[in-house]
Amino acid sequence: MQVDRSTVRYPSRRGDDAELRDAIKRVSRERRRFGCRRVHVMIAREGFAVNHKKVRRIYTEEKLQVRRRGGRKRALGTRKPMVLPVMVLTRDGH
Repeated sequence: MQVDRSTVRYPSRRGDDAELRDAIKRVSRERRRFGCRRVHVMIAREGFAVNHKKVRRIYTEEKLQVRRRGGRKRALGTRKPMVLPVMVLTRDGH
């Protein structure tokens, strides 16, 4: 293949993100309507100096997502046609 041996066996230098993962999970549990961007802002406020791309990677790896709100309630079953009032005449014409 003519690939340098050091390239193929390159060890990953990615550090341990356990503390950051816990913080992201905690914020997303507290604020269920917050997406990845707002979670990144909250993490930054807590003092984590982390890139938004790293927050997104961890957010998707942990399978976190914004909770869906309920949809519009629709009528169940079939609808009856609207009943029109019938004019009743009395003997004197009113």
